[in-house]
Amino acid sequence: MYNYKTYKEEDVEFVSVASEDEVGNGERILLEIDGQAIALFNFAGEFFAIADVCSHDDGPVAEGELDAFEIICPRHGAHFDVRTGKALTLPAVVDIPAYPVRVEDGEVLIGLPVGG
Repeated sequence: MYNYKTYKEEDVEFVSVASEDEVGNGERILLEIDGQAIALFNFAGEFFAIADVCSHDDGPVAEGELDAFEIICPRHGAHFDVRTGKALTLPAVVDIPAYPVRVEDGEVLIGLPVGG
């Protein structure tokens, strides 16, 4: 899996997904963009986006419990860092995609790979 945050600016296309007001502090929203399930999180006005897929079994992860910046997969308990997509505990050993996020004029934008 990829951490799209490490891509060069020209390798991603930013798309508007929500207004800042739609995702309150400590909240998350689930999105589908071009067939990809993505979760957007707000931590004190800082936004993060990850793929809504557990790398352990391809099940959804974003509805799991949050513990600080860790999301806990509701199926088998793997932990992932919502800031980077990094797999932190077994049974997951592969990171999940993380996407760059920016806020412009009150709109939250997620950077998706160009052509993907």
